[in-house]
Amino acid sequence: MKQRLVILLLVVISAGLFFLYEILWAPNTFDGDRFIIVSKGETFQQVVDSLEHAGILRSRFLIDLAGRILGSTTKMQIGKYRFKSGMSNKEILEDLQYGKTIEAVTITIVEGLRASKQASLLARELGIDSARFMTFVHDSVFAESLVIDAHSLEGYLMPNTYNFYWQADEADIIKQMVGEFWTVFDDSFRAQAESLGKSINEILTLASIIELETAIDSERAIIAGVYYNRLRKGMRLQADPTIQYLLEDGPRPLRYSDLYLESAYNTYRHEGLPPGPINNPGKTSILAALYPASHKYLFFVANGLGGHRFSRTYNEHVRAVRQYRKFRAVQQAMKETG
Repeated sequence: MKQRLVILLLVVISAGLFFLYEILWAPNTFDGDRFIIVSKGETFQQVVDSLEHAGILRSRFLIDLAGRILGSTTKMQIGKYRFKSGMSNKEILEDLQYGKTIEAVTITIVEGLRASKQASLLARELGIDSARFMTFVHDSVFAESLVIDAHSLEGYLMPNTYNFYWQADEADIIKQMVGEFWTVFDDSFRAQAESLGKSINEILTLASIIELETAIDSERAIIAGVYYNRLRKGMRLQADPTIQYLLEDGPRPLRYSDLYLESAYNTYRHEGLPPGPINNPGKTSILAALYPASHKYLFFVANGLGGHRFSRTYNEHVRAVRQYRKFRAVQQAMKETG
């Protein structure tokens, strides 16, 4: 009798251990790597739905039991996860519980993007809330906490290549970008701005215009010099990028009527610099705004070859504009004739 009880007990223990093995340690097999995203506020069952939909699980029932045994049902970390074939339920749940997400996402934010465009890029690549990102951008109290003396963080979100984690906190992303700005805009930059009689915000405003005026680095300081010359003479900047900034359907070729749009950012109607940056400029444009070239140019126009022709007088500028239009007309005619 005792022998039968011992045998029965061994059978029960063996069955229990086998079942526990199936619940916790048995491998889930599938082809290739599989990915899931755990978003903010998702429940354990929603995460299991994602695992099941991705074809990762052998049994939903077994991972439910594993979650209860391991106490993992309320401890899912947000992120993007990669799972390899052969991982057990225990390994899967531990990854989710301890936030063992895939590597940080590398994102390059190019020079000259508005904050709203940056937000769209980050939303697409990281799954962040772009509206929440922009709320922080326009929060003057938040800006003050980052030692920014401006009503908005436009201009201070430094272009660079960053490593961010999936669905990172929007405020943390902004803090990292502003931190990069302060790394670039160091004490020597501040001293130079002061020597020019300009605030940091004014330097960035001018740099943001320069950023969109040319793609040629060697021209940036020359263009900066043009704008400083015009400011000294009390001339309006008449900077096309400030008009593009106002267009809901831009960027596009400007129409004459666009120059009359009423806005403090319209440098065709108002003297001086706009109220703030119109995008987030890169270091090269910031340097140009800080160290403008010394010359007597007051005007510039595209030369049709990617660069610009600079003029000292209005009459010179008119001739340069005519030459550019003639060049464009020839190009258009050649295009139409094949």
